[in-house]
Amino acid sequence: MTQKNETTVLVLALLVTLGLVGGSIWWLIQRYGVDVGGLVKIRSQSIEQSNVTNFSQVQNVPSGVFNYGGSTSWASIRKEVDPVIETVWPQFRLRYTDPNRGAPSSVAGIQMLLENQLSFSQTSVPLEEKAYQQARQRGFSLKEIPVAIDGVAIAVNPNLNIKGLTVDQFQDIYAGKITNWSQVGGPNLKIKPYGKKDRDSGAAVEFIPTTTEALRQVATNLGGIYYTSAPLIVSQCNVKPLPLGRNSDEFVPPYKPPFVPLSECPRKRNQVNTEAFLSGQYPMSRRLSVVVKQNGQIDEQAGLAYARLLLTYQGQEFIKKAGFVSIR
Repeated sequence: MTQKNETTVLVLALLVTLGLVGGSIWWLIQRYGVDVGGLVKIRSQSIEQSNVTNFSQVQNVPSGVFNYGGSTSWASIRKEVDPVIETVWPQFRLRYTDPNRGAPSSVAGIQMLLENQLSFSQTSVPLEEKAYQQARQRGFSLKEIPVAIDGVAIAVNPNLNIKGLTVDQFQDIYAGKITNWSQVGGPNLKIKPYGKKDRDSGAAVEFIPTTTEALRQVATNLGGIYYTSAPLIVSQCNVKPLPLGRNSDEFVPPYKPPFVPLSECPRKRNQVNTEAFLSGQYPMSRRLSVVVKQNGQIDEQAGLAYARLLLTYQGQEFIKKAGFVSIR
């Protein structure tokens, strides 16, 4: 092939490519009703942009009122972070929204996001493939952006005499395979597991709508057990956080040793064992993530902005203050 022919082919290929790109952009404008510049701007924002010091340096924070919701494990983060965000960015107004039915949870938040009731959601559990499929059926996709590391802590009655549980024993309790505390080194006492409908399925589990009520039940029932985010359990005055191990030879507490007696609470409170979560020594850790609705619209911009704010050094300091582990 001559050099002239090669040039002609390359030019034609370039024109075809530009035509396809132009057609794609036209389709996106028609599908989402946004300007090209806005869409490209949102899509090109990389999460690495959050390598900044404080909230005021975060770019592309939108204006408006944005509903968000989800995991109750995020409660202490919301309390620490959101008022400061709204002070720095008063036009970025955040409104936590409870579900119309049932109690707030990671699963409920995802469902509300899929039903366009939220701009973004907060989760403490990984998204299931079903959620991704439902999003695609509705014409958008979901993206999880991790912002913190958390540990799952187990709460029992303060008067229960037991050293700890292995992960397998804990799972067997909620599966109904272990029903008495004597089977795991405790007293001859029936185990009463409390849980949530969208999380637990064991026949012996009594479903409680809120973490506050579940912990109240454990505090009054010697055989009770419940699990949730470590910061929600470790600092409590009426329940005991239980050490957990991969095997019975090494139990790792979710609190910083030595254990502060509950009789000294609330004057003194136990602190979360963040070092064990970060190192992986504690066997049940997880990531807290912002779930972004990728639809090229302002909801996506709001979710990305919220995640970037939390991933700044200032945001990560607030996350540590709330009892979680910085992800950076």
